[in-house]
Amino acid sequence: MFSIALLIVFFLLAYRLAPREKASDAHVHGAGQIGLLAAVALFGMDYFTSYFYATGELMSALHPYGLQKYAYIGVAFIALANFAFGALYLYAIGVFNEGGGSYTASMRYLTPFLSLVAAVVLIEDYTLTIVVSALSGGDQLLSILNLYGRNWAWHFMLGAGLAFVTWYLTIRGRGDSSFVGFVMLGVFVLLTATMAVGLFTALGRGVPPVAAEVVQHPTVRQALYHMLTATMKGIVALSGLEAVSNGIQFFKHEDFALVRWGKEHAPRLKALWAFYSGKSGIGRVVQTSFLFYGATTTLFLTYFSIHFNVFDGTLGRSLVGNLSFIGFTQIPGGTFLFWVYQILAVALLAAASMTALQDAQATEWRDVAIGEIPEGIIYRDRRGTFTRSVTITFIAAVVIMLIVRGRTTVAVPFYGIGVFMPIAIMGFAVRKHILTHFTGRQRKWGAAAAGLAGSLSTFIFVSQIIGKWEEGGWIRLLSFTVLITTAHALLLSPIGFRDPVQIHRIVREKARVRGGMASIVEWQSLKMQEYRYRLLMGLARFWVVFGVRRPAPPVPVPAGDYDHALHVNDPTAPSILLPYLEPAVPLPAAETDPVR
Repeated sequence: MFSIALLIVFFLLAYRLAPREKASDAHVHGAGQIGLLAAVALFGMDYFTSYFYATGELMSALHPYGLQKYAYIGVAFIALANFAFGALYLYAIGVFNEGGGSYTASMRYLTPFLSLVAAVVLIEDYTLTIVVSALSGGDQLLSILNLYGRNWAWHFMLGAGLAFVTWYLTIRGRGDSSFVGFVMLGVFVLLTATMAVGLFTALGRGVPPVAAEVVQHPTVRQALYHMLTATMKGIVALSGLEAVSNGIQFFKHEDFALVRWGKEHAPRLKALWAFYSGKSGIGRVVQTSFLFYGATTTLFLTYFSIHFNVFDGTLGRSLVGNLSFIGFTQIPGGTFLFWVYQILAVALLAAASMTALQDAQATEWRDVAIGEIPEGIIYRDRRGTFTRSVTITFIAAVVIMLIVRGRTTVAVPFYGIGVFMPIAIMGFAVRKHILTHFTGRQRKWGAAAAGLAGSLSTFIFVSQIIGKWEEGGWIRLLSFTVLITTAHALLLSPIGFRDPVQIHRIVREKARVRGGMASIVEWQSLKMQEYRYRLLMGLARFWVVFGVRRPAPPVPVPAGDYDHALHVNDPTAPSILLPYLEPAVPLPAAETDPVR
């Protein structure tokens, strides 16, 4: 009875704190715009649920060789990477605060080529996030029922079913999906704290470790390789940083409660409150957790994993499953909490797909505007959800699940690699921003720090491929080549052509976006058309060498300077395309629509 009462209390606390979408918000902030708690639930879900598998992956690469005592080296590197990339994005979200992440940053400070690369790599990463999250949830459920590995069809059907649930919640709008996600995360945090109390109790009671298994004895070279592999597997969930930076367009532009209180009662800390103000502040709160969460949870699980000698597969459970069994059984009725915790893991892993589906929306409407995706895909319903983007991403994920025959291990080597390319792009874009806008020591040290973050991400990107080479990492090089080539082929085709009238229709009427964000995407679209024109002219000159003359493409409208296109967050800011629209286009009804 104690464990049941405890669970009820946890559920009621999470339920009371969970965010609820008010009808009045649609008139103030726009339909589908979310506050702090909803942002934590939707854009932190993928990262927070890495708790269930990241440390398991880290230790699984080490303990068969008796190297688990060196796992703390991997934990230290993971802590360094989390802090470096977290700090990078805490700064970047203030600079690029109209969404788009590295997609927008690279277009402004680097090249349209890198912007296009970031766009296609992120779409692939979001799709694979759904695949891995849903299949992992299905695997956990089958493990509870002792049916893991019996029939691939069960893995596929459960994965597709869990993905369908998250698709349905997303389609219903950010209000419903954030409410459900927050309740589950709240219960997870409270149960994890309870498990931690149980584990420290087990230490005090002298609960013995599981009997040691026979291990292999690697050479020094093999040991170093396995350390690299383990570290790269334990750092898989940093996609959340880019997710928040990309999805900031869905955040309310207001101060959350603590900032409002602080500005009134603690004015001496005005620099702190200014840093966490507005929609950038909401994003920064979520990203601040990235500085410490990954390292803290990985260290916590690594310590108890080594102490009790339990890993993925020990006693037929995952690493977290083993530790939760030890921790909860120290509490009266703890076996019940153990089963609840395992089932909650299934739901949370599946719910991590919601982060991917939110960011697929944030990215794909921009891809339509620049000419990378056909215009017919864009549609935004009254709740602010880009439903066609969500549905197409869901279908693509299910197709991939079928191709890999429901085997999570086949999909995992492709997941988590691509995100480090956009992080590297963001690092070098921030470096260019600092070099452009600062002088003196700020310029010197800021550029060095941003460049270091970009270089570190590039190193991890290459190491991910090397570390997962035997599991199919080499195919990642081929898939990147195919993706980037296909993206350019689509851009150069008639699908990729965009004139000012079409861009205006996509951004202002179909996506119903306005203000600074709309102006930036319009500028990006014009910039991409300039890039398309240069490529077509280059191809035309190439074919002339062989005596083939092709008609010259139409000269695109000049994009101009970014600073001229940028507007403050003003709903009445006019489109930068208005001078090129003939006849002049009146302000559409969508400009005064509460949906943004």
